[in-house]
Amino acid sequence: MAVVGKTELIKLQKSLITDEAIGKKFKVTRQAICQLRTKYGIESNIAKNPERNKKIIAMYQAGKTGTDIASKFDLSIAQAYRIISKKSVKSPRKTAKKK
Repeated sequence: MAVVGKTELIKLQKSLITDEAIGKKFKVTRQAICQLRTKYGIESNIAKNPERNKKIIAMYQAGKTGTDIASKFDLSIAQAYRIISKKSVKSPRKTAKKK
């Protein structure tokens, strides 16, 4: 396995983001990179997701579309809507039924 130092792994996490992408660069598995992160005490990028998800929900409640949100956060549209629906957010676009 390629030796990846702590500082190099931190830099790679900022540029390549995922353990899988870092693993591909060094031709090792995602799990091997995960084990190195654990060994060095480096937090995963996934730990930042709750903060990101709050921003996504706030944008949706403010009237942004799922497509706009997905492009801003570099997500698929489906993933953006999964995050929104997971939090049971009501659409701001729904109007009351006319009688």
